[in-house]
Amino acid sequence: MNPRDERITVIRERLEAAFAPVSLEIIDESHKHAGHASAKGGGHFIIQIVSNAFAGKSPVQRHRMVFEAMGDLMHSEVHALSIQADTPK
Repeated sequence: MNPRDERITVIRERLEAAFAPVSLEIIDESHKHAGHASAKGGGHFIIQIVSNAFAGKSPVQRHRMVFEAMGDLMHSEVHALSIQADTPK
């Protein structure tokens, strides 16, 4: 498995464990940012996740929940993350 696929697999595992999502899409846009010195090897991702775990939470709370689930990946494997976190309704 290449490093790109490994990153996506780890991200998927963490988000599925934390949120039992109804749907989850992880889009790797790292290729659009190749050569950015500030990235330090971390990838650029878009997360589109739908879960009942977000019910009653504000958008900021939802984003914090995702960042918390990502944990140490945010300091090594992920440089930039765009999040769309919704409930099934």
